[in-house]
Amino acid sequence: MTETLPASLPVPLPLPAEAEAELAEARRVLDETSLAARLAQLAGTPVEALRRRLPGFAQGMVDGAVRRALSTALNTAMRSGPGRAPPGISSDWLHRGLAAASGAAGGAFGLPGTLLELPVSTTILLRQIGAEAAAAGEDTRLPETGAECLKVFALSGPGLADDATETGYFATRLALAQFLPNMSAALLPGFIGAIAARFTGPLMIKLGAQAAPVVGAAAGAAVNLAFLQHFRELARAHFTVRRLEREHGADAVRAAYEVLAARARHRAA
Repeated sequence: MTETLPASLPVPLPLPAEAEAELAEARRVLDETSLAARLAQLAGTPVEALRRRLPGFAQGMVDGAVRRALSTALNTAMRSGPGRAPPGISSDWLHRGLAAASGAAGGAFGLPGTLLELPVSTTILLRQIGAEAAAAGEDTRLPETGAECLKVFALSGPGLADDATETGYFATRLALAQFLPNMSAALLPGFIGAIAARFTGPLMIKLGAQAAPVVGAAAGAAVNLAFLQHFRELARAHFTVRRLEREHGADAVRAAYEVLAARARHRAA
């Protein structure tokens, strides 16, 4: 039986069936894939318990470390050519190996080691995000592509957003757009700060999983791999939406996205 939607739901602008299928999968990842649930399942510990592992002073240390890590990652990852790998080694496996190694090294020394490792693992994540951008037809040499790659760190999915921040995919994009209306370098610190405010939530869970030395080494490798998988999926979804916007128009894609989201809520009700 065909599902009947309430009459109040918006009617989407027409998209080809293939484009609508791509958009539906992208929306599922962006709106329904929870990093919090993934990490809690990985650790076998509730998310709040992971957060409570950290000492009270850790929050202040993490805030500054995240901002520095994002700035370093942007300069390093995009300049070095994201997605490139030695002959015979796929980009995916290269980044998986590097992520696991850096997470294990940082986790072996508990919180101090993890904070030192943070710029490395963030750069690896951003390189993988950049590879997804390139695969979707983005020019990674452009500064605006670097900004779009950084935005992926703010798309943590349900379960991690602070109540005070904008939530939802398009709401997050709109909130971040005010910081870089024309890619002015003077506005970059504010943009980095806005990304960091949303990226800190996932990182606090990562730090909780790696807080215990030695035990944290194994946890660090596993958590970094989970981070890599999650943010790669988000990047693929984000750059799929951007590609569809270029091909079919931003208004048509936004309208179709909203209808797909409404259908999902209707099915869940």
